[in-house]
Amino acid sequence: MKLLQEKLAKYDLLQQAREAKEAGIYPYFRPIESDQDTEVIIYGKKVLMFGSNAYLGLTNHPKVKEAAIEATRKYGSGCAGSRYLNGTLDLHIQLEKRLAEFVGKDDVIIYPTGFQVNLGVVSCLTGREDYILWDELDHASIIEGHRLSYSTKLKYRHNDMDSLEKQLQKCGENKIKLIVVDGVFSMEGDIVKLTEIVQLAKKYNATVMVDEAHGIGVLGRQGRGTCDHFGVTDDVDLIMGTFSKSLASIGGFIASDYEVINYLRHYSRPYMFSASSTPAATAAASAALDIMISEPERIEHLWKLTHYALDGFRRMGCEIGHTETPIIPLFIRDNSLTFLIVKELFEAGIFVNPVVAPAVAPQDTLIRFSLIATHTFEQLDFAMNTIQDIFIKHHLLNK
Repeated sequence: MKLLQEKLAKYDLLQQAREAKEAGIYPYFRPIESDQDTEVIIYGKKVLMFGSNAYLGLTNHPKVKEAAIEATRKYGSGCAGSRYLNGTLDLHIQLEKRLAEFVGKDDVIIYPTGFQVNLGVVSCLTGREDYILWDELDHASIIEGHRLSYSTKLKYRHNDMDSLEKQLQKCGENKIKLIVVDGVFSMEGDIVKLTEIVQLAKKYNATVMVDEAHGIGVLGRQGRGTCDHFGVTDDVDLIMGTFSKSLASIGGFIASDYEVINYLRHYSRPYMFSASSTPAATAAASAALDIMISEPERIEHLWKLTHYALDGFRRMGCEIGHTETPIIPLFIRDNSLTFLIVKELFEAGIFVNPVVAPAVAPQDTLIRFSLIATHTFEQLDFAMNTIQDIFIKHHLLNK
């Protein structure tokens, strides 16, 4: 075996994967053989989907699919180049203008994925003498972005404003201080203390960037996100969003003032040197935005399901942390047991996602249970009753 392969084979995560496969409880890369809906087919078996980020249930909406098909007919399957050169379509510009108006900023640019947005923005906005401050539970894309930056990185405790202020006090007075934070935390489901962050940013002359990946389509007027929810859009300097959740596509965007966006157009390498979003993905996101705005009942139903589920899991005795959103963590606090329960739920007809180390600390492993606006209360009741039976079996309910 070559040295590279020998080294990689020793990684703990790969050893855990091998052990899980040998035990028949490996839960990843399960191939879906149908469209993404509240019910999917995997290995020929119908299961209820409670592991999707499609919060508004638009991935198989006829208008979204038709928009993608028509865009492919008109523009072809791809752009064969970056936005910087030959890869800009009128579709891209139209959607950017719509998104800027929707989230309340001057301008927007679109990246091929949401991950690339954070990678491309966080890595290039600040210099060697500046600072990036980040919540310890920020998304991996934010972490990868600041790793590429030459700035000083200061981590603060999750949603802890005292911790954030102490880190701000370490920063040079006349240096850029970029606070980057999730609006809705993707695994725990809790909401950022954005009003307090904005107050601290004003006190210390800091810049605020909010990742709205799990906020758009869920919070705020017509799904405008966390910044709108708290009424602080004008006080937040950069708003990031993805297409792969509520907007039923693939891609992402950053919204800000004209100066910031113009800088990113010419300095953000993942934007400049990546092939641009496909016509189909761009048109699908635009169609999903239309539906999100015109059908507010989707968000209303999503929140009815959310309150029902949160109340039900708490009454059941599940440990669900501080979630307030359609993302509901069911804490297991054991890697192997998390895998086993995911398998048992799948066999009972429920698809959920395991979240284990290193994505979270080993003592914080959980099942991520997420809701879609097209779920019915009957489907939710079935899932919750099934979870209750399996959790009782494994002595996981606090009663």
